[in-house]
Amino acid sequence: MWVTHTASNPSTRWICQNAHTSTVWAFFYLPQATTNPILISMMKRLLFTISCLFCFGMSPIQAADGALDKLLLPDGFHISVFAHTPKARSLALASQLGVVFVSTRHDTIYAIPLRDDDGLIPTHPVLTELKSPNGIAWKDGYLYVAEQHRLTRYRVPSLDALPGSKPEILFDDLPNKSWHGNRYIAFGSDGALYVGIGAACNVCSLHGFEGSILKFTPGRWGQPEHIATGVRNTVGMDTHPRSGTLFFTDNGADGMGDDSPPDELNALKVPGSHFGFPWYGGGADRTPHFKLLPPPADTVQPQIKFQAHVAPLGVDFYDGRMFPEDYRHDAFVAQHGSWNRSEPVGYRIVRVHFDKSGQAVRHEPFIEGWLQKNGDVLGRPVDLEELPDGSLLISDDGAGLIYRVTYSKP
Repeated sequence: MWVTHTASNPSTRWICQNAHTSTVWAFFYLPQATTNPILISMMKRLLFTISCLFCFGMSPIQAADGALDKLLLPDGFHISVFAHTPKARSLALASQLGVVFVSTRHDTIYAIPLRDDDGLIPTHPVLTELKSPNGIAWKDGYLYVAEQHRLTRYRVPSLDALPGSKPEILFDDLPNKSWHGNRYIAFGSDGALYVGIGAACNVCSLHGFEGSILKFTPGRWGQPEHIATGVRNTVGMDTHPRSGTLFFTDNGADGMGDDSPPDELNALKVPGSHFGFPWYGGGADRTPHFKLLPPPADTVQPQIKFQAHVAPLGVDFYDGRMFPEDYRHDAFVAQHGSWNRSEPVGYRIVRVHFDKSGQAVRHEPFIEGWLQKNGDVLGRPVDLEELPDGSLLISDDGAGLIYRVTYSKP
């Protein structure tokens, strides 16, 4: 069964009340102490999470394959469970090994074989005792890992050689702060490795590498370049297959209302560009803290403005042949979903349409249903990765699943 963000089920309410009365009392009565709808929503979700941990020892979202029939996709598309992976985050395909690596925000990286003789895809923990190893990438026989505080890589001649192996430390001076400390990394069309560094705050002045995207050139790992600044928190990036332009998502500031500021999809066309934060919380919406201060000249506005608080994370340009031809070179973006909006939004995959010049022009839902009409949340999509056959993997850290999306002509 699914355990959701609401506690409307009478038996669930009774169990929680008897197991931890004070927590459930707070869940039902503390929100009455304020009339602020956003604060009420935040308090309810936080307190129910705590009550579930006391009562059941689990998160408010648990996986059940039967919930797939609640997900809505365009005609001809199908979704299935590819693997069960606890707290699955970033995905990195290692074709030469025949595996997909899966990161977490905790301390473990997993490997999932693309094929298995008995048809049951196992999930193997291959690296442990790491510090929030959210960012992973694969290139030329190396698994690159961005932990909260450092960038490393592992030589992987075979999957059996990875567990227990020692990393090569490429750079160990990333900001060691947990707020927005989950790094996301991707190789660009130029062969350089790009690393997102979030601002260690909601809205504040930036220091050092904070609020930027760093470019690491192989062979000069100790000399990162500020390739983009004024980026509040990017946790998804990919390069356009034709133009080679790096596109990245950015999460807007909190505390500015239900509908402000917009979340973003940006294009990095000029090295050193400034994307507005903290003068802008997202899009053209000025933050109250910096409203009286002039923003930097030539601030770059986003190519796509998403609804506020949808939390866009992973982005993947589709370059395969399984989906219909008009999907090629469009992008998919995972919207992780809001956590502090009075009415939840996001919890879906959107398709971003691009014109022939490589310009993003519009977006539309691709997969919906993780957020039910009654407010129940069945999963939280995080990242996307295309497989060699053209199918698409999607990670879900709420349900602890990896999905596979396929297409067959109706």
